[in-house]
Amino acid sequence: MTELLKRKSVDLLVEQFWRKGYLTLSRKFGTYLPEPTSVGGFEVDVVARQKNKYAIGLTLNDEDLNEPNSLLNKLKYLATRQTRYGNMPVMLFIGVKEENFKKIKLIINQLDEDIKNNIKLFQITEQKNISKKRVEDIQQPLFS
Repeated sequence: MTELLKRKSVDLLVEQFWRKGYLTLSRKFGTYLPEPTSVGGFEVDVVARQKNKYAIGLTLNDEDLNEPNSLLNKLKYLATRQTRYGNMPVMLFIGVKEENFKKIKLIINQLDEDIKNNIKLFQITEQKNISKKRVEDIQQPLFS
């Protein structure tokens, strides 16, 4: 995946965190925030929190789907993480393209039920801003 596409997919995943009310602590390709450290040898894209709940964000691409066994182990490891002192579960947010959504869903269904409950899967697609102004209102001059 090229650098620009990876950056865009991380940006769209961060938007999903914001929609769920999470505050971003670290993220890849961020201007002001530091890069997240690897978790158990696996690279993560975003680390966020909401009050006392923490979450890890991960974007998956076509190359990750080529190795389903390593992907399954990675998801299993990251979804079973807990906070250091409170032993609270850390949510795993996964962002995938629309074409790969069903494939990832099948891989996640192979996991145990308690691990599946700790994973949130999102389609990361760019949404166009839709203006509510009518075309006629825009074309008419304000003052004549």
